[in-house]
Amino acid sequence: MSLPPVPDDFAWTHESWGAGLRCLPLADLAPHVFTTRQLAFPSPDGERQLREAIGATSIAWAKQVHGRAVIVVRRGRTSDADERPEADAFVSDAPDIAVAVRAADCVPLLIADRVKSVVAAVHAGWRGTAARVAVAAIEALEREFGSRPQDLVAAIGPSIGPCCYEVGSELVDAFAAAGHERYLIDRWFLAPPPPRGSHERSKLHLDVPGSNRDQLVLAGVPEDQIHLSGLCTAMHLDVLTSFRVEREKAGRIVAAIRANG
Repeated sequence: MSLPPVPDDFAWTHESWGAGLRCLPLADLAPHVFTTRQLAFPSPDGERQLREAIGATSIAWAKQVHGRAVIVVRRGRTSDADERPEADAFVSDAPDIAVAVRAADCVPLLIADRVKSVVAAVHAGWRGTAARVAVAAIEALEREFGSRPQDLVAAIGPSIGPCCYEVGSELVDAFAAAGHERYLIDRWFLAPPPPRGSHERSKLHLDVPGSNRDQLVLAGVPEDQIHLSGLCTAMHLDVLTSFRVEREKAGRIVAAIRANG
């Protein structure tokens, strides 16, 4: 399997299941990993390998519903593998419990605090992005653990890119109804120029990773502390998974992180 190139702030790593992806600035703060399609997931063995990769004794999961609810995982909590409340983000200060989200085109987003030993994991598809789920996670870190946005470092993992994410105008209406300003909507929804001589309207493409980056910046996270992998799931099917391309046959990649010590 040939691994696609990644920016200098990311690196491919060799894991027990095969390739994994880590964000180097984030790795200095918290053990984490973005998996590839080589991890057999969901499966008991795959979950064991994931725990071992980041030194966790258990993993907290949620039933992801494309919303903005956030689960708080506290130090000393006993993780129940069968407990999966509806949510799309976690915040945690537990060094033994990893928090994890699953994705197959949606944005997997991991966050760590440079000052406090707290982390977050976020799942953001277009609905969660419209609902500002990443901002909800930052607000939960502030409220529950006293984090400051300027101390946060974020890694945006592989997701479908604007190159491949063709959408309808109803998504523009949904973002407008959610209160996003027009200049942001114009920035996130791209319409490439039509071929020369064509009178057809260009199809809209949504930049989901860019939308989440901008929301983090607006929430106070410094832009140079937000790292994008730049990998499109639909363009790298030998390594990643894409529901838009593979439909029901698509697997899931996992983004997992735990608090340090």
